[in-house]
Amino acid sequence: MPITDAHMHVGDFPTFGVSLDEDGLAEYLAKNDIDSAMVFHQDNAMVQRVIQDIPGAYGLYWANPKNPDVVAELRDFLDDPKFRGVKLHPLMDGFHPDDPLVWPIIELLIERDLPALIHCGHPIFSLPWSIEELIARYEEAKIILGHMGHGNVIYIDASIGVASRHPNVWLETSGMPMSIKILEAVRKVGADRVLYGSDGPWHEPKVEQLKVQLAGLEPADLAEVMNGTAQRLFLGAHA
Repeated sequence: MPITDAHMHVGDFPTFGVSLDEDGLAEYLAKNDIDSAMVFHQDNAMVQRVIQDIPGAYGLYWANPKNPDVVAELRDFLDDPKFRGVKLHPLMDGFHPDDPLVWPIIELLIERDLPALIHCGHPIFSLPWSIEELIARYEEAKIILGHMGHGNVIYIDASIGVASRHPNVWLETSGMPMSIKILEAVRKVGADRVLYGSDGPWHEPKVEQLKVQLAGLEPADLAEVMNGTAQRLFLGAHA
């Protein structure tokens, strides 16, 4: 079964003691049976350099809305066909998801018909209800709740609820520990709005894959979550 990983990092994150060497990305994808991956780091130029010659490796532009040049930079990076959307991290970068500084980023993504993957599952800035304020403002945007609430079942249930209320929301599975909630998400919003991610190298991709594979999904739904949904959302492929 082909695998598309919707959530992967490259480079160093010294604050967290996590890293994936730039030169090791291709090997990392191969050893984890990943055919395609959406890769990001705050150093967008480094990501662009790393992914250029790796088939199946794509970038998400890490957008910090506090950067006054963010929209101009984003426009330039999205002109590179290897970049397929945006990563927003309200917790790490310290902003409310519906801050007016975020709005031009979302508006450009709507213009390009590309998604935003937003870290979801931690107070104070990345709770699903806060992200829902942005979602409600831009119902035509494509918003992915990264980690679909992460490790707290209250936030997980809330994320599924947000996706149930808004058809422009997708749920990404990385770091969320409950296989049963993946099955619940598929039943409530459809396999075409749930997608596998690993959060590698924070989490082991094969462990994250097994979590989805053990969720009790029908084979066709499993294929969607592991590959088809992300292929359509990021790449427009009819997988």
